[in-house]
Amino acid sequence: MHYMALKVEFLEDVTLQMTFQDGKVIRYDMSQMFEKYPQLEELRRNRKLFESGHLDLTGFAVIWNDELDFDATSIYDDGEVVGCVETTLNQQIGFLLAKTRDEMNITQTELSKKSHIDQGDISKIERGIGNPTIAKISKLFKALGRS
Repeated sequence: MHYMALKVEFLEDVTLQMTFQDGKVIRYDMSQMFEKYPQLEELRRNRKLFESGHLDLTGFAVIWNDELDFDATSIYDDGEVVGCVETTLNQQIGFLLAKTRDEMNITQTELSKKSHIDQGDISKIERGIGNPTIAKISKLFKALGRS
């Protein structure tokens, strides 16, 4: 599963904190990746660079420049949960839909064909930016074999 971040904050040293679509707030020390990815050490040497990072347009990665980025799923999986924030109903539905679809190993395109709902609409719903009707939500989960 790919986890979508809504917000990133840059803390002390090379620690960052991300808020995810499911409401989890996760802290992650980037230095644990320096041995595997030596190029990330530049983040410690250059505080201004570290603080210049931002989420990509999809919320699936933190990007510093053309050579430095890091995926949000690794942070979600390996970071420390330090809190939880309230999320909107649309974000919760989107997270549940994406998680269910991922668990069933079905792409958005395949779900689109099964549910007769446009793939672009499914993408917006999963990102929590769509405003689906109850009928559309029901149709999507029915296509996944869930109620």
